[in-house]
Amino acid sequence: MHATWLGRASFRTSKPLITSRGVQSRASRQRRSNPITPPQPRKQFNPDIQRFQERYDKKESAAAPHGIPIRVLTFMGITVLAISTYTGYLYSSYQQEVRKAQALDIPADVSDRYNSTASNFDAEVDLSEKAMGLGKKRADLIRLARGDVLEVSCGTGRNVKFYDLKERRGTDEQGRAAILGCRSVTFVDLSPQMVDIAKEKFNAANPEYTRVAFRAQDAAAVTVESPARAHTGKGHYDTIVQTMGLCSMPDPVGTLRHLGEITEPEHGRILLLEHGRSHYEWLNRILDNLAPLHADKHGCWWNRDIGAIVKESGLEVVEEKRWHFGTTWRYILRPKHSDQS
Repeated sequence: MHATWLGRASFRTSKPLITSRGVQSRASRQRRSNPITPPQPRKQFNPDIQRFQERYDKKESAAAPHGIPIRVLTFMGITVLAISTYTGYLYSSYQQEVRKAQALDIPADVSDRYNSTASNFDAEVDLSEKAMGLGKKRADLIRLARGDVLEVSCGTGRNVKFYDLKERRGTDEQGRAAILGCRSVTFVDLSPQMVDIAKEKFNAANPEYTRVAFRAQDAAAVTVESPARAHTGKGHYDTIVQTMGLCSMPDPVGTLRHLGEITEPEHGRILLLEHGRSHYEWLNRILDNLAPLHADKHGCWWNRDIGAIVKESGLEVVEEKRWHFGTTWRYILRPKHSDQS
């Protein structure tokens, strides 16, 4: 009997465990959802690298408490140092130039400088005029010239290419009937060398144009001569042009008054493009400090108050515009006694 019980027990334990259909054990589900991956090799641990990284992190956190990388801070520091050094150099150079300028005794009349600078004048001013856009400002002003035209302080003829030499009837900017273009052009400058250069430019650009004259003459004493008088017999010009000339004249007020006297009284105009004092006093101080040195080298007093000169001349202001911190002035003037039209 005892043996029989043992046999039955052995038989029961040898039977496989049968589970219900559709039911899986938790372990079986985990094995199917998480397939077995091969073991990964263990990373090599280097204590020296870890200690270096810890020291580097401490330095960065100490040097850059706000999260700015130390490399960025280093670059910023070098940049600030370079800028401050360059600024100091500029200031030191400026102070040296001021001391040199204040030691000079320069007369009011510096127009004789243009005789020696005529050959290099265009090369010296080209870059600055392009940077300031003065070419377009010259063109816009000269476009207004009409009839018998006189240009004083013509220099090397930087306005030559902008003249409209085809006189014709048309309408002005207000839509009124007017004569457009130039009937004749006369170029005047105190420097014979500059007049020669202006003449070469004009003849090269307009070889067939004959109603033109060139004279080495003081603008304060210029007279109405041929070709204007030859064609009309009148004693005035319809348009008088001057660009960058008041800065070099010993008596700019007297010169403007004289130009007003030889301008056609009814519809004549005086066109000015000048440079002088600024809207800002800090810039005027710089111009004043360096004015003697600039006048001695370039024959130009760049710190003159163009507005005050125009007002004192007694001419009537038709239009006034300023650019470049107020240092570039454009005026359209006419004789004070002319009738309103």
